[in-house]
Amino acid sequence: MKSRPLGIFDSGLGGLTVVPHLLRELPLERIVYFGDTARTPYGSKSVKTIQQFSHEIVSFLLDQGCKAILIACNTVSSTALNDLKKTFPAIPFISIIEPVVDEVVKKQKKEAKRLGVIGTKVTIESGVYRQLFKAELAEDSLAEKACPIFVPLIEEGLIDHAMMDLAIHYYLDDFIADNKLEALILGCTHYHLLEEKIQGIYPELTIINPAKAQVLATKSILAENHLLATEESREENAFYASDLSENFIRMINNICGPEDTSIEFKNLDL
Repeated sequence: MKSRPLGIFDSGLGGLTVVPHLLRELPLERIVYFGDTARTPYGSKSVKTIQQFSHEIVSFLLDQGCKAILIACNTVSSTALNDLKKTFPAIPFISIIEPVVDEVVKKQKKEAKRLGVIGTKVTIESGVYRQLFKAELAEDSLAEKACPIFVPLIEEGLIDHAMMDLAIHYYLDDFIADNKLEALILGCTHYHLLEEKIQGIYPELTIINPAKAQVLATKSILAENHLLATEESREENAFYASDLSENFIRMINNICGPEDTSIEFKNLDL
């Protein structure tokens, strides 16, 4: 059981930003990743559709023998987590949302800051961040903003394009100023690819990336369930996509190195 791989999935390539943290914090674990690049973005789809897609991907990951699954997608975590837990009760699921909320709450008790959260339309409309923070933070200490164009631009590889700069200013200039934000949670793993760019435009802002918190939570859950790998796997990490684009392959190679990574293709049939 300990030698079985960790599953991780996202609506596209954004979840790949969690992988470097996994490789550093859990170097003995083997990873099986799935990015639903053919059907991205999820942020504008119905909850029912997101749940259906998530079920299909989880079923695939379980067929690969995964012992636990990281949901590296805020949209899925905010809409399908409870449904997945009910459907697959034997598998531990680790959300991208709850761990960072716990981390931020601890920091807020030491140094309170005006917080902002940006995410997809579905994530923000779900109210999951506001609901989780409600018991711990003052009602007016959290502001939220949907930034729906970010994911399509990132999936198209336009991170360093002038269109992305315009989109960031369009969504965030007034949002940050009007709410006097001091810290910003990147409530979508795709947005992690914009972290340096956003920091450069708003240097006084503290950027909070949930990936590390999710990986630390994964480590804790694996330990509690006696699932931590005790020796390095002989099999390579595997990365699957429903549309294996050049951008997806390039990101994997940048993260892991082309020599160490097994890149495979898997197309889900609806």
